Amino acid sequence: MPRPYKNRWIYGSFVDEYFKPRGRRMAELEEIQLRADELEALRLADLEGLYQNDAADLMGVSRQTFGNILKRAHQKVADALINGKAIRMNSVLHGRYRCGRCGRGWGQTVHEPEKTECPECSHGTTNDPEHE
Repeated sequence: MPRPYKNRWIYGSFVDEYFKPRGRRMAELEEIQLRADELEALRLADLEGLYQNDAADLMGVSRQTFGNILKRAHQKVADALINGKAIRMNSVLHGRYRCGRCGRGWGQTVHEPEKTECPECSHGTTNDPEHE
């Protein structure tokens, strides 16, 4: 029996929904989908330059799980770049919050019930207008 799926904390806000090769219509392209956790792993490791341990802590997963997510994301991006495929970015955040006590921030996906307590210290939350 597989382990239950553990929620990942997503902090990044992603602007675009698609990235595609220039000069080709979407109808002509194969599409690869990057999940929100894969996009977040790319952001934390490659854009922000965090070590995998630190990035895994932020996402609320183990270092090994983070490494697996990052590897999957790298493979998808490489396939799209080399084989001329479109990338659909699945950014499903609907809320961003910051704890009033410890200052930790987190995102909320549309498929989860709203989390009103901090994942770090269980204190009540406040909306994070700086990151909306």
